[in-house]
Amino acid sequence: MSTFVLIHGAWHGGWCWDKVAILVSQQGHKVYAPDLPGHGDDLTPVARVTLEAYVERALEVLDRRAEPVVLAGHSMGGIVISQAAERRPDSIRALVYVSAFLLKDGQTLLQMAEPDREALVLPNLDLSDDQSSATVKPGALREAFYGDCSEEDFERAKSLLGPQATAPLATPVQITPGNFGRIPRVYVECLQDRAISPSVQREMYKVTGCDQVFSLDCSHSPFFSMPQALVDCLLVAAQFEHQRMG
Repeated sequence: MSTFVLIHGAWHGGWCWDKVAILVSQQGHKVYAPDLPGHGDDLTPVARVTLEAYVERALEVLDRRAEPVVLAGHSMGGIVISQAAERRPDSIRALVYVSAFLLKDGQTLLQMAEPDREALVLPNLDLSDDQSSATVKPGALREAFYGDCSEEDFERAKSLLGPQATAPLATPVQITPGNFGRIPRVYVECLQDRAISPSVQREMYKVTGCDQVFSLDCSHSPFFSMPQALVDCLLVAAQFEHQRMG
């Protein structure tokens, strides 16, 4: 039995993993999908939402587990799991990046996202007056995030999305080869993605290096459109780590 900790991306909450969590649990594994500060049911004010706050939330979950976990992050969640891995390398058996930002040391999410001319997120942002948070224009949501998702899943997601604090997006990731670098990494690329273009996903996993790459022919949200295929990737990642340890 393995334990999976699933970290959501920007604007979302732990709710986005519901289908995946059910399928993984049915296989006899443990699953935790926390809300990051300021997301889902967490009411942390935007002014207090930082990358460090995100990482601390992930570490709270890791520190309550007796055994190392498979830590997965979607989209923005990639910077959270990278930073958590730097802080708790012995608590993580494998890292799984689901169409996620896999950054180099010292790099920010915005530095990777801004040159991505095929992506639809940054051109469709509405910033708050003080620029501390942002939302995505309603008319761009489906094409950016949910292109191949059912209408039911899209409507549910649209009703649950919240503002995204901008501070974490501009905070550099700080990682080292001795901590982050020694944990096996798996990347799940999404070939129809319009939030992080496939070419940028490919650039990240080639530059930083991953032990295995899975390709899903889907949009940015495989937890909705291809949950079983995504679960299969997670389960293979857990098995892959068993093989490395052996």
